[in-house]
Amino acid sequence: MAANGKFRGSFTALVTPFKNGSLDEGAFRNLVSWQIAEGSNGMVPVGTTGESPTLTHDEHNKVVEWCVKEASGRVPVIAGAGSNSTTEAVALAKHAEKAGADAVLVVTPYYNKPTQDGMYHHFKAVNDAVGIPIIIYNIPPRSVVDMSVETMTRLFELKNIAGVKDATANLARVSQQRHAMGPDFIQMSGEDMTALAYMAAGGHGCISVTANIAPKPCADLMAAVFKGDYAGALKIQDRLVPLHDAIFKEPGVAGAKHGLKLLGRLEEEVRPPLMPVTPLVGRAIRDAMVHAGVLN
Repeated sequence: MAANGKFRGSFTALVTPFKNGSLDEGAFRNLVSWQIAEGSNGMVPVGTTGESPTLTHDEHNKVVEWCVKEASGRVPVIAGAGSNSTTEAVALAKHAEKAGADAVLVVTPYYNKPTQDGMYHHFKAVNDAVGIPIIIYNIPPRSVVDMSVETMTRLFELKNIAGVKDATANLARVSQQRHAMGPDFIQMSGEDMTALAYMAAGGHGCISVTANIAPKPCADLMAAVFKGDYAGALKIQDRLVPLHDAIFKEPGVAGAKHGLKLLGRLEEEVRPPLMPVTPLVGRAIRDAMVHAGVLN
């Protein structure tokens, strides 16, 4: 399914705001609208950064519904629908389609370490259950399995498999995947620090954690790349590098929430086993936000 005209640019891997342990719908909706106003090209709710591991299924589904309603067709929504249970991934994907999501993001099954054939059948089951594009989320550091280019190529033959969010940190994969599947296979960087290099090798965009805090610079970097202005993109990258670094000194979602708290956008509340960032990392994030020009 060639859909890369719609899925390109800076897509924000949205945090899920909490207040006193519960979902904060107002803060979430405000975050989505602010992101769109700042130029983000798409929204990705309830992925890893959305703390999907500690949301109930009911909460997960609510966040997808809120995101679709708030985005209201202004930008595409790629809803997180991953699980290491195929049945669960199918159910989440079906709900996302029913809620009006434009696509789903499905992670390679973590913890239970399937074979390449097991991964193929997992994604085929989701493909057969829905009628919207599916983005494979390949993140070996978290899932402990790495989907091969060969398996991805097999999957791309199915009607709904549209592309990959690539968090392998292996820039050679962009070129290998492009060679195997052609330029219509959507390739989104899953790593902020290497997104610019990823784009130079043929990527279509980035699903970004940093964009939670710095939506405009992240979108501007992508816009510069699409114009062929790599010198301009590099200037923006130079502004963002300390922020990419600081956010990920501790789990990225905690870093992103700390930055959003500094911007007055939400409470810095994460669910255990995650913890808010330590004061040292908090200072690094603040300094990096000043350097990036997103905080005075």
